[in-house]
Amino acid sequence: MKTNTAVIVEDSRLARNELKELLKAHPTIEMIGEAENVDKGVELIKKTRPDILFLDINMPEKNGFDLLELLDETPLVVFTTAYDEYAIKSFEYNAFDYLLKPIPQERFSKTIEKIEKEIAQKKVAESEEKLSETSQIFIKEDEKCWLVTIAKIKLFEIVGNYTRVYFDTNQPLIYKSLNQIEGKLPSKTFFRVNRQQIINLNAIKKVTPWFNGKLKVELESNLEIEISRRQSIKFKEQLGL
Repeated sequence: MKTNTAVIVEDSRLARNELKELLKAHPTIEMIGEAENVDKGVELIKKTRPDILFLDINMPEKNGFDLLELLDETPLVVFTTAYDEYAIKSFEYNAFDYLLKPIPQERFSKTIEKIEKEIAQKKVAESEEKLSETSQIFIKEDEKCWLVTIAKIKLFEIVGNYTRVYFDTNQPLIYKSLNQIEGKLPSKTFFRVNRQQIINLNAIKKVTPWFNGKLKVELESNLEIEISRRQSIKFKEQLGL
C-alpha cells in the first residue's frame, strides 16, 4: 500500500531513471511525476503537492535553490547531486537530506526510512493539535476573558504582530501569528482568503465578483473581505463555484 508521494526534478534522464529504480525497493512511496528543469518542476509540485521532493542542484538556467525560492509550500526536500560543496547551503533551505551521486541503495533506504518516520510523526502531531468546529479556545485581552467555540469565530485578521479575532460583537487581539492559527483550524470550515485574513466559510452571506478575477465576500455583521486573485481560484474550487 502506497502512503506517501514523491516527485523528481533532475535534468539528467539517466539520473531520474536511477532514482526511480531505487524507489522500486520502497513500495510505500508513489512516484507521481518528474521534471527536467526548474520551471516544469515548480508547475509539477504546485499541481501534485507531493510529500517528498528529490531535487538536483545543478541544472541549466535555474538551479535547485532557485526552485525552492519559487515555492510557497515545500515538501520534504532531498537534494541529489554529484557535488558535495553545496551541503551546508542545502540545509539553509531546510533540506531533509543530501545524497551524493551515485547513490547506494543502502544509503537511499536509510533516507526513506527517516522520511517515513518524519511524515508519520508529523501526521500524528497534526491530528492531535487540529481543532474541530466544536473545540473551544481561551482568549484573553487585558482583563477580559472568553471561552469561544471555534464555529462561532467569523474572521481572523492580522493587526501588526497580533491577530484580531471576530466573534459575536467582540474583536479581541491575541499574540499569535496567522500561520500558527491556520495550522490548527479545521480546513473544511476556515479559508485563508489573503495574506492578512482567514474567514469562516459558514459565516458568508454573499459572494460578489470583484476586480481582476478577485472575489469579495460579505460575512455576518456586514464585514466585507476581499479574496486575493490566487485564493479566489482555490475558493471557487473548494466551494464548487
